[in-house]
Amino acid sequence: MSVDPVGEPRSGLEFGDTAEVTTAVVKAVGYPMAELRTLFDTAFSGLFPVLGLRGVHPAGPAFALYHRMPDDTVDIEVGVPIEADLGEPAELDGDLVVEQSRIPAGRVAAISHLGGYEGLGQAWDEFMAAVERSGASPRLPFWEVYVTEPSPEADPATMRTDLFTFVE
Repeated sequence: MSVDPVGEPRSGLEFGDTAEVTTAVVKAVGYPMAELRTLFDTAFSGLFPVLGLRGVHPAGPAFALYHRMPDDTVDIEVGVPIEADLGEPAELDGDLVVEQSRIPAGRVAAISHLGGYEGLGQAWDEFMAAVERSGASPRLPFWEVYVTEPSPEADPATMRTDLFTFVE
């Protein structure tokens, strides 16, 4: 299994091993969940120009990696996988910084969510419950990959987000 989603959506729970993935991200610690959309908009509007200026190309779709279970706030990395070294961090508006990071290698569980982002909370709950019913234990970090690029013209019913969690 690859962190880069390819092929058909995962209709059921799948397990596999992933390789380490180098990423370019904007990190936020203690960021208010109610303002998450602002973070995504600011991060992606600044991230891609930085990549372009440095000649670094995305190696897959955008993602959000969560370092702890969200409550009123979240510790998160928003970014894209990259194949080349990003170099020095780059400052963005709003005290945000684009920097190189990584998604570590390890054993993961994965499933695809088909539908709009408003259904992701329920999809995560069902996914984590399915992982536990399988006898595996989810562990941090966990992440979602936005296989379908969001746009104003996108039909939410056709959107795909792949969900991943490390497991023991």
